[in-house]
Amino acid sequence: MQFPGYMAMKNLCGMTVDEIYELINPYEFTYTHAISVSNSLYKKRLKDFNDFPKIPGKLRSLLLDKAETGFFRYTHMQTSEDKSVKYLFMNSEGRRFETVYIPDGKRHTVCVSTQSGCRMGCHFCVSGAYGFHGNLTTGEIINQILSIHAAGKITHVVFMGMGEPLDNTDNVFKACEILTASWGLSLSPRNITVSTVGILPSMQMFLQKSDCNLTLSLHSPFAEERKLIVPVENKYPSAEIVKLMKEAKLRKGRRLTIAYIMIKDINDTDKHLEKLISLLRGSSIRVNLLPYHSVGVDDKESSTPEKMQKFKHILVTSGISASVRRSRGEDISAACGLLAAGLGSKCKEDQVFGFIS
Repeated sequence: MQFPGYMAMKNLCGMTVDEIYELINPYEFTYTHAISVSNSLYKKRLKDFNDFPKIPGKLRSLLLDKAETGFFRYTHMQTSEDKSVKYLFMNSEGRRFETVYIPDGKRHTVCVSTQSGCRMGCHFCVSGAYGFHGNLTTGEIINQILSIHAAGKITHVVFMGMGEPLDNTDNVFKACEILTASWGLSLSPRNITVSTVGILPSMQMFLQKSDCNLTLSLHSPFAEERKLIVPVENKYPSAEIVKLMKEAKLRKGRRLTIAYIMIKDINDTDKHLEKLISLLRGSSIRVNLLPYHSVGVDDKESSTPEKMQKFKHILVTSGISASVRRSRGEDISAACGLLAAGLGSKCKEDQVFGFIS
């Protein structure tokens, strides 16, 4: 059946239920129909309109004529010894980006990218070295969750892959809405975390508009030192950002976190610990201590496990919640700071990924 009026083919993945309704309403379909379409798309992860249940035949014909689901398959994947899986995606414009699935008991986490590359220029991040190739759409972000093998198991989503999430606010905010909505993936906002290097206006907006968790990548509690690692410190000082986080009024269960990547003899000294305590004392902000991952282009090393445990112990005894996060997927360049669309890996791309035909 051909429907009147020209309409470019629409990708439904990445649309809210209101946008789906706006698409089908001119043809006299209802909001209930839009919810049925959304449920088939996000909850059932159906990639063919012919498989969508509980919709009229005429609506099915409309979707086949005017739209596509918008799902697309990854091009490469690799599995780590710890069972983490890294996926390489490429969109229709040739932009490449990576996604990591991390199983951990009953917890199944997807680490998604929000950009192809990154333009923040953080000194120790391979994604930045890959260069900036563009923002990902909402659909391309959601597709990273729904088009991997473990899609039906996912319990947590972290925006910690390639790119700076708060440099792509419209698409990230919309993705969070789809992840948490009853017509979407119905995940709890407590199970979704957005990570940022500290774009202050976007953080203010995020704290007001979203109930999802927020993590600041700090690297150093000293402004002058942080400027050498995270250039955005020059525009948005971390002291102001931490002040914003400390003053934020949070709903129960929402978590604000500092991610602190520990580098031997660089930011793991007693003075760094004392400054970190001074910066966070009296707040509910949590600290996640993470090991540094070298990619062989510098002589930096991660702090020792003993030093990381010392930091944790003193933070906790100072009244600051803290934990040491173990590395996942380092052997396939899937750990923090190592994602670079296959180009920043320790091995050549044809060694890093197994091609999926």
